[in-house]
Amino acid sequence: MRSIIMKKYSRGTLCLLLAVSAASLLLLTGCSEVNNSFLDPKGPIAAAQKTHFISVTLYSMIAAGPVFILVPFILWRYRYKNKKARYTPNWEFSGLLDSIMWGVPIAIIIVLSSQLWHSTKTLDPYLPIESDVPALQIQVVGLDWKWLFIYPEYGVATVGELAFPVDRPVSMVLTSDTVMQSFLISALAGQIYVMPGMQTKLHVKADAPGIFEGENTQFNGVGFPKQKFKAVAVTSKEFDQWVMKVRSEGVALSETTYKFIANRSTAEEVYDALGSSVMPENITYFNKVSSSLYANIIARYHTGRAIPLSEQPGGALYSAKDQSGTTDPAAVKMPDEGVAP
Repeated sequence: MRSIIMKKYSRGTLCLLLAVSAASLLLLTGCSEVNNSFLDPKGPIAAAQKTHFISVTLYSMIAAGPVFILVPFILWRYRYKNKKARYTPNWEFSGLLDSIMWGVPIAIIIVLSSQLWHSTKTLDPYLPIESDVPALQIQVVGLDWKWLFIYPEYGVATVGELAFPVDRPVSMVLTSDTVMQSFLISALAGQIYVMPGMQTKLHVKADAPGIFEGENTQFNGVGFPKQKFKAVAVTSKEFDQWVMKVRSEGVALSETTYKFIANRSTAEEVYDALGSSVMPENITYFNKVSSSLYANIIARYHTGRAIPLSEQPGGALYSAKDQSGTTDPAAVKMPDEGVAP
């Protein structure tokens, strides 16, 4: 009977291991098209972060490794039935052991502190990436539950997609027109927080064409899981074609349009209301974007007076009735002409 049970147990365990392995392979396969980890870096910033992470982990294992090895060994060596283990109840000090146990961690702390100081300088998100070509300027606005990407050089904007040329640095300035949020493109650069009325900076660069997952990592309500976007690195020629496509097929981003998209909604819902069949699914293009739109968003929080709840994006009163006077997204009439940059 016992052998039969053991066989059944072994078979069950084997099936479980096979299922877990198959699921892991399936998940890895699903992640092959969209890069979403700094452990598979696609740019110089993420590559430096990966190197720093591995270095810190290896140095830390110098102190943590012996613990994982010695604890099981001590439990086995001094088990109750082991009569060969020496019993020394009065032993309490060893100069050699104390020197190792205190000296090695202190040395590791000194090395890690030095590395952290160096990495903090070299990986400063405000530090521009050196390049022979000028950086592409992009303005990022965090909303509930989407990101608005403004290209001031071209007078266009997008929701759901961040496109940029390969091998050209991207210089982003970021803010929020609602609650605090956290901007992250793992395969290209680390996260950075955004707050209303304040501006932060982030520089990224892609080494090869690809699609990278971007997201908000700061919980901000029920739509938080869907606040993701595609960061798409393309060739310079493809980027120029993309800009022309957005200009010709986008929706005019007027003041009325912005107030509408500032309502609580996901990128998919914005696309359903304002998008068209010529746009990629769940990605909305905007043209005729005012050159002062981003600056005006920040300036709203520096007037010296509190913003009424009915005018605050993300607020319950603002979401209940958008500034165009309707709660039906499909009923919002797009202006024939937007504000020229």
